[in-house]
Formats: sequence, structure tokens, C-alpha cells
Amino acid sequence: MIAEAICAARDLINMPAAELGPQALAEAAAALAARHGGSAEIIAGPALEEGFPCMAAVGAGSPRAPHLAVLRWEGAADGPLIALCGKGVCFDTGGLDLKPSASMLRMKKDMGGAAVMLAVAEMVMRARLPLRLLVLIGAVENAISGSAMRPMDVLRTRKGLRVEIGNTDAEGRLVLCDLLQFAAEHNPAMILDAATLTGAARVALGPDLPALFCNDDALSEKFLSAGMAVQDPLWRLPLHEGYDSWLDSPYADLSNISTKPMAGAVTAALFLRRFVPQSQPWAHLDVYAWNDTTRPGRPEGGEAQGARAIFKMLHDFKKGL
Repeated sequence: MIAEAICAARDLINMPAAELGPQALAEAAAALAARHGGSAEIIAGPALEEGFPCMAAVGAGSPRAPHLAVLRWEGAADGPLIALCGKGVCFDTGGLDLKPSASMLRMKKDMGGAAVMLAVAEMVMRARLPLRLLVLIGAVENAISGSAMRPMDVLRTRKGLRVEIGNTDAEGRLVLCDLLQFAAEHNPAMILDAATLTGAARVALGPDLPALFCNDDALSEKFLSAGMAVQDPLWRLPLHEGYDSWLDSPYADLSNISTKPMAGAVTAALFLRRFVPQSQPWAHLDVYAWNDTTRPGRPEGGEAQGARAIFKMLHDFKKGL
């Protein structure tokens, strides 16, 4: 069961972006829910622009419109609600802050966070864990055109905060911020998000260790223990308060990039934290979602990093641990 869910996630990540655009990714999420007795809603067009304006702005430069897939599933009517949010950037050019060509070669994997969360959802649903799931897949393409967002634009978010665009290549956090706010409105027992968010996390930890950021020490310990138990390790990095002011903007409530060229994974996580209530247990995984070389059980290509760790943690959580 776990292997099949992992392979399905790998297939999504490995699929060329020409074949897996935002609509196709959202429809793949909806099909997963239908196969396992869940429900799905796909939000696009004016409804997305109104309810998820920051995410819509990220996808505005592409002829392939952004789509939000909202999956719901009940393993137990009275079970705790778990919100899973996945960054689904089907291809990332960097936008007007264009990536160098070498940096674009693997950008079909920029929807790896969404694939991870779909793998987790499949595991939970097939195992019939006594939980309720709210799965949010933000499927967009960060492209270049006359309608693309610009550096120094100020975007409205679902929460009402206004974000200045310091760099159009820091788009994943703009997708996730609206998803996190929507998830928080449902008062879940925990919010988990996964994203191929920063190169800084790879510089700090390399390709095999996803960075874990968490606002709850007990939840973090469960996460780390679960990862070790199933050989899907994570490494916790700090939500360091001293860097929070690095996101200040003179024109908006915050900027989408730091004013300093350091601690990029930390400041990205601090950006996301602005959209999570202080009392809401939340964990963020900054993943690579790729195997650079083939190793036993880990073929070269897309990888659902952290999925088995999340599933193990949720399996234990339902027992009240």
C-alpha cells in the first residue's frame, strides 16, 4: 500500500510539465479522492481570484490557469481533522525574475510538495485511519507573459495581509499562504504543508534530509521519531524570531523575500508562519522531492520525501500519542 502510494507520487513528479499542468494535477487529486470514497472540489477562475488571490497572482502569467483542488475524506466522523497543504507548481521558470537555464532543468519537480501530500492522503485513506482529511493542492504554473506578476507588485492574500513581491521566483510561499489560511479557518488538529520551497534548505541539509519547521515542540518530536522509525529522516531547523524582521516591507505588511542573503529556508518558513494562528499546531516540510542517483529502493527521479514519516506520525497520532 505504502509502496504504491510512493510510486504514484514519483510518477506525478516525473511527468513532463507539458503533460501535467495545473488542471491535470488538480484532476489527479480529485480522482484520488473519488477512488477512496472522498469528495473533491476544484476551484478556478473568478472564484479562485476572489478566495485565493495570492495563489491566483502566481499563476496569472501562464495560459494554463491555476486550479485549487480541495479534497475531503472521513475515516471517522468524530476523528481529528488533519489539514494537508501541498505546493503544486507544475513548472517554475522563476517568472520575470527568470531562473538561469541550468536551474530550470528539474523544475517539473516543483509540484513535489503536492505529490507528497497526495501520497500521504492515499496511505491514510487506504489504511482507513480514524481521521478526517482536508487536503489542499495549489496547482499553478509560474510563467512569463504580460500578465505575470512583477517585482515590487503588492498582492492581497486570503488573510488580508498585503505582500510585496521582492522576487517572482519566491512563488511557492505565495501559493501556500492562501492554503494555510483556508486550512486554519477549519480549526484542524494540525496543519502540515510540504513544498520544494528553497535552495537554502538543500545547501544546509543536502538533498536527502527535508527541513522540518514546527511551532509545536511535542509535534516536532513525534515527527522526527516517526521519520527515524521508517527510515524517512527529517531534520528540524529553527523558526528563529530574530530573523522575522528581515521580511519587513516599507510598502506592504511583509515581503516575500528576506532583506538579507542568509537563512533563506528559515525566513521562508517565517513567512508561512505569518499565515498560521499562534495556537494552531503546524509543521512545514521543505523537501527536495528528487533522487539525484539511483540507490536501493530510491530510483533516480522524483521522490515523495517525508510521506512515510508523515503517515507514521498520523498512524501514531490516531492512537493519542
